[in-house]
This record gives sequence, C-alpha cells and structure tokens, in this order.
Amino acid sequence: MARGVVIAAPCSGSGKTVVTLGILRALRNRGVKVASAKAGPDYIDPRFHEAATGRPCFNLDPWAMSGAKLRAYLGELAQGADMVIIEGAMGLFDGPESGKGSTADLANALGLGVILVVDCSAMAQSSGAVVRGFDQPRPLAAVILNRIAGARHGRIVRSSLDGDRRLLGAVFRSKALSLPSRHLGLVQANEKDDLEGFLESAAAVVGSSVDLDALLDVARPIKQTHVSPPLVPALGKRIALASDRAFGFAYPHLLHDWRRAGSEIVTFSPLADEEPDPHADSIFLPGGYPELHAARLSGNRRFLRGLRAAAQRGVLIYGECGGFMVLGDYLIDGEGARYTMAGLLPIGTSFANRQLHLGYRLFRHHSALPFPSELKGHEFHYSSIDWQDGGEPLFHAADASGNDLGAMGMARGNVMGSYAHIIS
Repeated sequence: MARGVVIAAPCSGSGKTVVTLGILRALRNRGVKVASAKAGPDYIDPRFHEAATGRPCFNLDPWAMSGAKLRAYLGELAQGADMVIIEGAMGLFDGPESGKGSTADLANALGLGVILVVDCSAMAQSSGAVVRGFDQPRPLAAVILNRIAGARHGRIVRSSLDGDRRLLGAVFRSKALSLPSRHLGLVQANEKDDLEGFLESAAAVVGSSVDLDALLDVARPIKQTHVSPPLVPALGKRIALASDRAFGFAYPHLLHDWRRAGSEIVTFSPLADEEPDPHADSIFLPGGYPELHAARLSGNRRFLRGLRAAAQRGVLIYGECGGFMVLGDYLIDGEGARYTMAGLLPIGTSFANRQLHLGYRLFRHHSALPFPSELKGHEFHYSSIDWQDGGEPLFHAADASGNDLGAMGMARGNVMGSYAHIIS
C-alpha cells in the first residue's frame, strides 16, 4: 500500500517547492516509486514535479473538488507507487475567504500528516515559536528547517525547538537551490536550462540534509478508492490541444479524465507554426505566456490559418486565459507593441498596463460549451481587455464568497473563451 504526506510552509516563498523537488528526486534515486501532487490551482510547479519523478502530477484543490474526488485522484496517483508527496500552496492555513481551500483542509480531507518547511533565513530563536504556533489546531507530523545560514545559525534554530523529535533535518542556504521566476510564478520547467542538473543538485543537497527514512516513516497509508466520473466532460472525441512554452497551463487532471472517458488528445505547437489536427472535432488553447511570444505567434500563418479554417468548419474552439487572448483580434505586449492574432473573437487584449486579477471563481454559462452549467475555476492574469465589440458573454462569474463579478469571456458561434481556468 502506498503512503502519503503533505509538505507545507508558514507562507509563500519559504522554499517548499525546491525542498519538495529535492525530496522527490532523492527518493527516486534511492529506488522509491514516488508520485506527487500539488495543492491548489498551480499550473507550473506540477511540471517540475513530473520532471523530478517521471510520473504524472495532479492538482488537488480542496475548494474546487469534493473530498471524494480528492481521494479518488490521490488513489490513482498511488497506483504503482510506494509514496505520494503533496506540495502545499501558500501558507498552511491560507485559502479563499469562505469555503475550505487551504493546504490544511486538503491534508484533513485526505487523512495525511503535514511536514512544515520553515524558512529560517530571517530569524533564529523565533523558529521554535513558529513551529509551535503551526502545531495548532492539528499537530504537525514533522518539521524541516530551510535556508540555514551556517553551523552557528543552525545550532541556535535547533535549540529553539527544544529537542523536538519531529525535526527531519536542516537545509543550508545554497545557490544551487534557486529557481528563476516571472510574473505568473516560476519560469516553466521546459524553459529551465539544465533542468536535470538542477534536480540532481537539489536531490544531493536536500537528500543529505533531510532524514529520508524518517520522512517515509511519518507518511500514512493511502486508501484505494473507486474511480469517479470526470469533473468536467470532454470538449470532444478528438481534441487538438495547443501545447508548448506559450500554451502550457492545461490541468493534467482534466486531460487525464478526458482520455479515460475515451477522448483522443492530439497536441500541436503554435510556436512551431503547427496547425491543429484537421480531423479534430474540438480545439483547446489553454493558458500560458502568449504575451512573451506575441510577435512569433502573429507571424505563424499556418497556425492562424488552421484555426480560422477550423472555425469555418464549425469546430468547437475554446480558449482559456492566454488562449482566449490569441483568439482575439490583437494582443498588446508588455512593451506596448500591438500584434494581430486569430481574429475569431471581437476583442483586443493588452499586457501593457498590468493589473492583477487573482482568485477562485464560480461560473454559470448557457453557451455551446459542453460543460455543466455551473463550474468552479480560477483567474490569475495581469493582462486585460483593451477593446471589445459584440459577441455574447461566455460566463456569469462570482468570487469564492459568491460576490457578483458580472459577465466574463466571450462566445461567438462555435468560438469561445475567457480569462478563467476551469477546474471542476
């Protein structure tokens, strides 16, 4: 039976992603069959997980998914694995204003213990108080000290824990454990130079600093559950999926469900000027970073002609966030340069004047989109609509507390999209 554990932190930026990656690769190097998951609506960290383990990584979202669905996905990850490690999001108890959505809620729903990664870079004796504070209301399973400056700093921090036997180790600060980031989080795994080298370095540093045998001991057994129906029905029987550095934010759990339900997913690269499969009955342009590649996308005529031809044939075309932007008439990048896009929706989007849009969303829709009329998702982008003319709203949106946010997105015939990332 596979075992599982959750790795969390008091706040974002504590280094839990790098610590998690180091543990994942170190366990794999020891011959442990290790799988992983990421809490919440993160599109980037899971790709690093997959590189570290060689296995799929799902998002487990306690706000958007029922407890039964969370346990079902965990059970699927556990198949053929010895260990499943779930990386938390933000701080342990952070989540939406209303409704369960924190890493602590996820651990409770799955019946797993929590290992707290504490960033000690800006404190010493206070570290013990942080650990004791996070021991409530549910005791931690274990603790890992992170970003220790040196031997003396390490002694002081350890002494503040009063000999707590749950301490698994202390990771010293190292340049080898840094990852570059940009406006939506870490730079994507497929853009990281020498990713394998980084993962091996992380495994060496973290694996030599953390008692991996003790970590395995604090993990709890994962109960196998029945496979449940897909959260969101597939877009079609043969789905053309844009997949490259500009379109990398498709949730693996949705694609997994669609394949298991019998749909075929055929990937193509807009950046490589590939057209979507002409035999597909639907096209999915997920989110990503089209604003960083706007000039190239605008000049990729084969890709754009393929989209337009599919629209004329009546193929369902659905875009999320970055994909929505590319379906419009134009995109203005961060430097203010304007580039022509597919022209399938009467909108123009701009990244020139950044404005953060962030949070969980509730959606209702009445379009041809083959999804349930009520959906849950997430919004995270800095671009905004610069111009629009016509079209029908795709969704009516509310925030996680139910506050009305009005219309969102656009549908025109068989072409539709919005800034939303649908989770369930």
